[in-house]
Amino acid sequence: LQDRVLDSTGNLGTVVDVGCGTGTFAIDLAATAPKVEVIGIDGDPDVLEVAKGKSGSEGVSWRCGLAGDLAMPDSSVDAVTMSLLLHHLAPSAKHAALSDAFRVLKPEGRLHIADWGQPHDPLMRGAFLLLQCLDGFDNTRDHAAGRLPMFVREANFGNVTSYERLRTVWGTLELIEASKAPAPGAA
Repeated sequence: LQDRVLDSTGNLGTVVDVGCGTGTFAIDLAATAPKVEVIGIDGDPDVLEVAKGKSGSEGVSWRCGLAGDLAMPDSSVDAVTMSLLLHHLAPSAKHAALSDAFRVLKPEGRLHIADWGQPHDPLMRGAFLLLQCLDGFDNTRDHAAGRLPMFVREANFGNVTSYERLRTVWGTLELIEASKAPAPGAA
């Protein structure tokens, strides 16, 4: 995921890690690409305090906020990442989070998602069933059915690509990227 994020920014610009949790990905990204402005956003202030206490955290701008209500200007960032965030959200909140990611991205900005996808086989389905028991069936039903790319398209993203599906102990981790279409009349 990190390589694709950096490729989409050219190692310059601004990346927002929405639902950054304890900040591991945001900190790694900032350390790898010091010319990229990395912003970590999470709705849990206690989790952000843990992130701020980690080595390398000074390379990230930490903000408290919700995925569907990002306190950022329209068309202001080059890339948005969401890693293991969307399966925690109800379907309406998934739509809001993806729509707000679209709003804050610059024309031709990129969205990068790592989240649970449709299980590969019965073993992966069984593993994901355990995760669904923990995280809730309503929030994860669309993931189990393989509908996450559809949610991304419904938020007006183009070039939606599921480029890798990884087997894990909790099920199939799907890596998705998409682009924001250029603004009408943009050269």
